[in-house]
Amino acid sequence: MKLGVLTVALGDMSLDAACKFLSEQGVQMVEIGCGGFPGTAHCNAAELLADENKQKEFLDTIHKYGLEISALSAHGNAVHPDKAIAKKFDEDLTNAILLAEKLGVPVVNTFSGCPGGSPEDKTPNWVTCPWPDDFSEILEYQWNDVLIPYWKEKVAFAKAHNVHKIALELHPGFCVYNTRSLLKLREPGSQPPDLAGNGFDRSNQRAWQGKCDFPFPCKRHQSGCNQHCSKRRTGYSALQRRTDPFLDLPLLSLIHI
Repeated sequence: MKLGVLTVALGDMSLDAACKFLSEQGVQMVEIGCGGFPGTAHCNAAELLADENKQKEFLDTIHKYGLEISALSAHGNAVHPDKAIAKKFDEDLTNAILLAEKLGVPVVNTFSGCPGGSPEDKTPNWVTCPWPDDFSEILEYQWNDVLIPYWKEKVAFAKAHNVHKIALELHPGFCVYNTRSLLKLREPGSQPPDLAGNGFDRSNQRAWQGKCDFPFPCKRHQSGCNQHCSKRRTGYSALQRRTDPFLDLPLLSLIHI
């Protein structure tokens, strides 16, 4: 496994300065935000797609410091019930896929998204249980009418552009937020069984949900946690099986499309 860092944490630095700093710390891979919530501080996918010289300059900067790109990230909510918001997030994800093809980057990271609870909703509605019956109706609409059709189309687009690895970051507030919901999206009839992977971020499974039992040190919690630490993704170059005690299910850090 190679040590990698999401460069968004160094967004106040130039790409060159961030890569130099990370290389000096022994980092080997970088995850680059190129749209959506991660922003475009180090990579504006639309601009790079429009200019091959900028693509070359971008890669030259990465390679100058002996780094590899583990993934491009465009996390957002492309199934947001507000069509204008959804359209912008979808455009960012589309550009991330197109740029990954151009740069030869193997992975695109994003969120699954979360629709409203009905076609009339104006804000996302995150439902985590099927009862009372109102919630079952919401889940039926979200998964069968919105989420599954969207990802079938987007995965087909990614495959057509030689991007065969999509990692969905499991995060509260989105339909795919734990291993069970990830596997649900990968069920036959929803997606091919080799659809997508889990962009595994333990902070989303623990600190964001009131848990704190991370194995590495934290200033606030002597036993260690990820609430104040940035040791998140460490590269997606290999299939890694882990067992998460919170879910009691094996986690696949990456699954090929």
